[in-house]
Amino acid sequence: MEYKFSDKVSGLKASAIREILKFTADPEVISFAAGNPAPEAFPKERIAELSAELLRDDPILAMQYSVTEGYTPLRDFLKGWMTEKGCFHKEFDDLIITSGGQQANELSCKVLLNEGDTLLCESPSFIGSLNAFRSYNVNLVGVDMEDDGIDLAKLEDALKTQPNVKILYLIPNFQNPTGRTMSLAKRKAVYELACKYDFIILEDDPYGELRFAGENVPTIKSLDTEGRVIYSSTFSKLISPGFRTGFVSAPAPIIQKIVVCKQVSDVHSNIWAQVLCHRFMTTIDREAHFNKLRGIYKEKCDLMCSFIDDGFSKKISYVRPQGGLFIWCTLPESADMNAFCTKAVQEYKIAVVPGNSFNIKESEVSHSFRLNYSTPTNEQIKKGMEILARMTREMLD
Repeated sequence: MEYKFSDKVSGLKASAIREILKFTADPEVISFAAGNPAPEAFPKERIAELSAELLRDDPILAMQYSVTEGYTPLRDFLKGWMTEKGCFHKEFDDLIITSGGQQANELSCKVLLNEGDTLLCESPSFIGSLNAFRSYNVNLVGVDMEDDGIDLAKLEDALKTQPNVKILYLIPNFQNPTGRTMSLAKRKAVYELACKYDFIILEDDPYGELRFAGENVPTIKSLDTEGRVIYSSTFSKLISPGFRTGFVSAPAPIIQKIVVCKQVSDVHSNIWAQVLCHRFMTTIDREAHFNKLRGIYKEKCDLMCSFIDDGFSKKISYVRPQGGLFIWCTLPESADMNAFCTKAVQEYKIAVVPGNSFNIKESEVSHSFRLNYSTPTNEQIKKGMEILARMTREMLD
């Protein structure tokens, strides 16, 4: 039988990252292609204790249906925590728990965009969100980035020339895939453009607490006085991605529509995980926990960067991140990036992600590749980066 798929999904393709990860089934391959938290970052013992307590003392709470908006104590905690961070405005915001940050971004798009409306985003950008946006047949337009974030001149040009711009999607902190952080000046300028051109900013912040260098930069949401910013985040990098627990802080009318759409999608997020997130976040020394995570990722990042600095061909440039999980490397324009990445995994047994995996349009050319330092062990980083450094010199020098 020939299957005819809907227009919304017929053009979607499997994630190139997932395809590359198939090579990692080979035990000889060292993968710098994933984006998982470090295994040593998981608070396994405390989660085991809390889970046992919950299932012993209140098992029905963990097993029964719950409300779509999310577990009330967790929502109340997040409203307070986000208020402290400037990401929740009591006078006009509300908050909902979602199944990870991915659903937060997808539902935001669903409630605000019609087919053909324009969604602007950084170029390159996170493939998971891009595919979520594509599934709604929106006019997806990428705007080039500079070292300190999105190019403001090109952003304003897109706002003037693209039809029905409704949303600007941004990852201001340690952006995936480039690792860049948007400056405060640009955050303020972007918000001013939102007011001028009347659009919504979708601020995706999964890595904000993982800053291990530089100074904290206020969120765009903290600048919001007109209800123009949707702020999404997740516990995936702070506790566990397997919990699939994220949240959205946004103007109440937007949250009301997200609630309705989420009821259609999955009724509510995993209540067991929500309860554990709440109990974990309210019974530990949060700053000590975050500092442990920051220490883990700083050590791994510094280790990987040392091999780039000392061993890579000098024809390769890179972005040294101040937090998050990724390093963005760029080959000279004369090099074939896809051939480089293929050769790395097939001949040298090192998996990296080609930059075109994060392109907005298939026709765009990328000369970059993404490295991940959170997932491999330090020994794997040392071994793999020595091999990759040698490869870059052999191919480029």
